[in-house]
Amino acid sequence: MDWATVAVRFALYLDLAALFGLPLFALYALRQEERRSPIGASFATLCKVAATLGIVLSFVNIAVMAKGMTGAASYTELQGHVFEMIVTGTAFGTAWIVRVVALFLCLLAALFLRNRPLSQFSAITGGAAFALATLAWGGHGAMDDGVKGYIHLASDIAHLIAAGAWFGALIAFVVLSRTAATPNKVALLSRTSNGFAQVGTMVVATLVVTGVVNYWMIIGLQLPELSLASYGGLLLFKLALFGIMLLLAAANRFHLSPQLEHAVRTGDHVVAVRTLQRSLTIETGAATLILILVASLGILSPMQM
Repeated sequence: MDWATVAVRFALYLDLAALFGLPLFALYALRQEERRSPIGASFATLCKVAATLGIVLSFVNIAVMAKGMTGAASYTELQGHVFEMIVTGTAFGTAWIVRVVALFLCLLAALFLRNRPLSQFSAITGGAAFALATLAWGGHGAMDDGVKGYIHLASDIAHLIAAGAWFGALIAFVVLSRTAATPNKVALLSRTSNGFAQVGTMVVATLVVTGVVNYWMIIGLQLPELSLASYGGLLLFKLALFGIMLLLAAANRFHLSPQLEHAVRTGDHVVAVRTLQRSLTIETGAATLILILVASLGILSPMQM
């Protein structure tokens, strides 16, 4: 396992998922006045940080790719023509250019559209969607040709977008729960957690369908080896974590959100908020572990099963 590659891939998945999902949440869950509030401003600040970090990570990513392709002993041995060859002569390089341009546009929107939050979050969401989608060219989907390749890449991209929407919403709920110290902010947390149900259903459905398609494209109808370090073993661990996230999401939807809504009416919200915070912490931790596994699975050969 190339741990440097895994670390960079994980950091990119984490960063770009947050950069896409957080402003998307602001668009469908927050009202206009809430986007202009300190909550909206905190979301925009997080987007600015994520866009900047994404640009840095993208340059680190291409350096790691170049070192791996050339077999160089150190990064100081890499020469300019290697990067030129990757950028101009590979699909990975084209995707890398799209990602960097998209991230710069996200950063510009975060910096210069502060007085127009709807336009700001719309622009960041659009740019981040392109940046997140480019990660598909660093995985197994880019290895297929023809119609199969197009189907696999489309499925990978849809999977990434759905995962980003879920992860970004988790980040948003963590922020909202940590700042829920007044009745108005608790009411906002309650309303948005209840309102996420429809979006969450579409996200889960997309993840399940595209997950099945990706499995079939990569492995086929056979059962993989399930040893701990194998592709199949890591995939099974990922599915187990996904199941935990589904259970926590269901608990949030059908138990904790109604409990929080009741607490808003009674004015006694401390216990309900803390319970939701614990659930969100566990769910976000599971999502982070899944991203680590995705970063690892993307560089493992399923043929090693």
